[in-house]
This record gives sequence, structure tokens and C-alpha cells, in this order.
Amino acid sequence: MLGLKLPTDERWVRLVESNLEEVLTDHAWCEQKAASNAISTIVHFSEYPELVDTLSAIAIEEMTHFRQVVELIRARGWTLGRERKDDYVNELLQFVRKGPDRETYLVDRLLFAAMIEARSCERFRLLSEKVGDEQLAAFYRELMISEAQHYTTFINLARKLAPRADVDHRWHEFLEYEAQVIARYGKRETIHG
Repeated sequence: MLGLKLPTDERWVRLVESNLEEVLTDHAWCEQKAASNAISTIVHFSEYPELVDTLSAIAIEEMTHFRQVVELIRARGWTLGRERKDDYVNELLQFVRKGPDRETYLVDRLLFAAMIEARSCERFRLLSEKVGDEQLAAFYRELMISEAQHYTTFINLARKLAPRADVDHRWHEFLEYEAQVIARYGKRETIHG
């Protein structure tokens, strides 16, 4: 369904289990950044009513996920750490075209968001199936479903702005680029690392 070209190596789950406090902190900040990205897209493209409505709902859902992860952290006696830099996301952002027009930029921003949601969905699926902590496995199963919905929402919004063939071609380019990027990751106890 996701079309990802390079699956996550299952050894990544062992890294996550070796430092759950770190991965949960990183995950919380990923959710906050997803909400911020939705809000930023609304700010830059407020002339699209459907986009405003859809991304408002996504921003609220992402902040709900942030709160849920923070509650998991606190329930385990830990404290939310400082925000983490996400090199994977920053590398994907470099692939976003800034022009030749606003619509091209918006389509790429939507595909950028879809790409992050797709990879997060894939990682959450892996955690739901392989992590030894039953509470986290159930939690990540729920989030996997949400990420899949966000992924399809972003793709469908892009397809409403540009011809489907153009969007699908650009999505294929994103998938190829992301495979090159993710090949360098999966070695740290972070969601995308």
C-alpha cells in the first residue's frame, strides 16, 4: 500500500527497545512537528478551504498524539526531553520544489508530508508487531492506522490540485529519493533515525 522502496531493518526495533525513553521523547516531538507542519501549510495556503479544514483536523489529531506520548513517558516515571533534530525529515525537505509556482510548491509539501506519514506508518507497524512491550505494541498499532489515513489524505489532497498522472509521477520520484535517504538511517533509537 505505501510503496516504500526500502523496508526498515527489523534490528531497528532492538535499538528502540534498548532506549524506550529516548525513542518516546523523539516520537513526541515528531508528533508536535507534524502538527506544526499542518499549521504552517494552512498559513501559507489559506486560500484552499478544503486544505484548511482537513489540515486543521490533522493538526489537532497530531497534538493529541503528542499528548498521548507524553502521558506514556510520564506513566513510566520519565520526563519529556528536549526537542530532537530530525535529520531524515530535513533531508526529505531538500527534495521539495519551491517553484515554478505556488501550486507546484503546495503539491510537493503535501507529498513531503505523505512521505513522512508513510515511513512513520511502516515503522509503527513494525513496532506493533515486534516490540516486546505489550502496551507499546497496542499503542503503535493504533497510531499506524492513523498514519496510514494521514498518508492517503495528503496524497488525495495533492491529486485534487494537479493532474493525477503528474502527482503520481512526482510521488514515484519522492519514493526513489526517500529510499536513498532512509538507507542511511535505522541505526539510532529514534522514530526516523
